Amino acid sequence: MHLKIHRRKKDGKEHRYFSIVESRRVSHRRVVHRTVVYLGEINDSQQAAWRKTLEVFDENKQDFTTLSLFPEDREIADDVDALQVKLGEMQLKRPRAFGGCWLGCELWRQLQLEEFWQSQLPEGREAVPWEKVLRLLVVNRLLDPGSEFRVHRQWFDQTAMADLLGTDFAVAEKDRLYRCLDRLLEHKQALFEHLRQRWQDLFATQFDVLFYDLTSTYFEGEAEQIPKAKRGYSRDHRPDCLQVIIALVITPEGFPLAYEVLDGNTSDRTTLRSFLDRIERMYGQARRVWIMDRGIPTEALLTEMRNPARQTFYLVGTPKGRVNQHEKKWLDLPWQQIREAVQVKLYEHEGELYVLAKSEGRQAKENAMRRKRLARLLRKLRAMRRSLPKRDPLLLRIGAAKKEAGRAFGFVTLRVPQTEEEVTGQTFTFAVHKEKLRKAERRDGHYLLRSNLTAEDPAVLWERYVQLTHIEAAFKAMKSELGLRPIYHQLGHRVEAHILVAFLAYCLLVTLKNRLQALAPGLTPKAVLDTLASMQMLDVTFPTTDGRRLVMPRYTQPTPEQKLLLHQLQLTLPDQPPPRIQVQPDAFPAGMLRL
Repeated sequence: MHLKIHRRKKDGKEHRYFSIVESRRVSHRRVVHRTVVYLGEINDSQQAAWRKTLEVFDENKQDFTTLSLFPEDREIADDVDALQVKLGEMQLKRPRAFGGCWLGCELWRQLQLEEFWQSQLPEGREAVPWEKVLRLLVVNRLLDPGSEFRVHRQWFDQTAMADLLGTDFAVAEKDRLYRCLDRLLEHKQALFEHLRQRWQDLFATQFDVLFYDLTSTYFEGEAEQIPKAKRGYSRDHRPDCLQVIIALVITPEGFPLAYEVLDGNTSDRTTLRSFLDRIERMYGQARRVWIMDRGIPTEALLTEMRNPARQTFYLVGTPKGRVNQHEKKWLDLPWQQIREAVQVKLYEHEGELYVLAKSEGRQAKENAMRRKRLARLLRKLRAMRRSLPKRDPLLLRIGAAKKEAGRAFGFVTLRVPQTEEEVTGQTFTFAVHKEKLRKAERRDGHYLLRSNLTAEDPAVLWERYVQLTHIEAAFKAMKSELGLRPIYHQLGHRVEAHILVAFLAYCLLVTLKNRLQALAPGLTPKAVLDTLASMQMLDVTFPTTDGRRLVMPRYTQPTPEQKLLLHQLQLTLPDQPPPRIQVQPDAFPAGMLRL
């Protein structure tokens, strides 16, 4: 990269504009320049009418001053408040990530979280407002999830967060980051109410249909000081670790309304009632539809929800065993086509509407998954028959194959040698139960829904239930993209604050997702963040003739792709940060030269 001068005549005077460009060879004999940073005009004339001035922050005086910049080869008068810079000694320093950090701060501003947290965490004697510390943690969780210590030790210096927050490294002090977590939990309920209002203002969100589900996240370490850390059913397939349960309520668009952190051994069936009461307290009693997976509501609670006075409706999946129980009711009913590859049968039973849905795509998927597991199991059994190990090793290998095959093992009829028998081709045999397999494949792709919305269109019920995958996508984003799991904190309140930071990062992510759906359909939040990731900020430094140094923080010029993206999202980049004047320290202070 090098400094390039652009000359332009205007009003009878030649103006010089400066930019930092990158040389790129596009053919064997042709080189083009790409503008990386635009610096603007540096004065060539002392005439006041033509002289350009700019606000410069003097770090020595800790105040802004207005100066005119002149190159060192131009003479300046004594009455001009100016600064001469050595253009030939320009240096580029401290390249750091800018684009994603700026977008994260912009999403934070759109949700008005700056004003909310300033009111909830008022400034005291601290050097840095707690709102800025929290914003740093949330943007880090959105872009590059890591521990608070990693933010302090590495990530903060590699980004432009200091420039965007208008502060220095004090915001990333290790103890300050942890102390910020200690102040968050008491404001969780107020945060839910604030976000609900923002979702309504920004996207006209309705809250008459809600999705409810639970997930788990596990701990690394003993977690001895965390009361909620318990062993239970692990959705992360880590039964060896302690965990907590997270219950979440979202809208069909993916906007989260509330969540709760529960003991790791909490049963799904005991969680729904408290959320029903909480949502009614927050939004009042109104016609509201709850959509959830099987295993969450109890029959007693569903009976309460069917009470006409509550105006509470539900749509819930049911275990596959209930399909067989109600076979006489639906077997002779005709199929109704609601989509190209989806058919349903409807029948009422004890005040509920049952919807038996059959999806050709889901049927093909379940058939393929079972056949893949079954084929792998048969290959292993054939290998055992060829090798014919002794009885005890054979049983161990069969047990391992059974665990891997899962339910597919039930379609194989197996004979193993008795205790006194030798393992031979006659004492160890297996065969596929073909009739049982055909019957299961015919039932694949069928699922039974039940609801007290007896007058609802079955196509609408099916579409709403399929949207339950949105809450699964929310859990996946929080766990994987936002680094919610595993949890390394060893204090209970900091564990819940860690989850709250991940929740805030997900709020930024879902805000970006819904803006993209309205303004740039087809783009994903990850694609946008990856596109803006190449935007860097760097310090353009010029030595001055009086021994000081002029530092001009500048973000790189957006590429055509980035410009198109920003235009599509109706976003405008901020002004460049003001320059700073620094006193250049000695390369080797006197104290360092003493022997």
